[in-house]
Amino acid sequence: MNQHIHCIVNDCHYWDQGNKCAANEILVSTDEFGNSKPDRIDAAMAKQLTPMTAGNCMATCCKTYIAKGSDKINADNVTRMS
Repeated sequence: MNQHIHCIVNDCHYWDQGNKCAANEILVSTDEFGNSKPDRIDAAMAKQLTPMTAGNCMATCCKTYIAKGSDKINADNVTRMS
């Protein structure tokens, strides 16, 4: 499968030219989940997580976000771009 993930959050470590997400894996969650779990809960753990209902687009977030230049680029063991 060849997916294209588009992202306009240019202060994210994974943001790339053309508004593309360069992460090997991403985790999209509900805002409630994202706000209540630590940053280390991310795509590498996706198979262990329980699916939940968001209800609408405004109640979702990308849990894979990490700030450019952050010292936490290895926090979740997902392969990071160089």
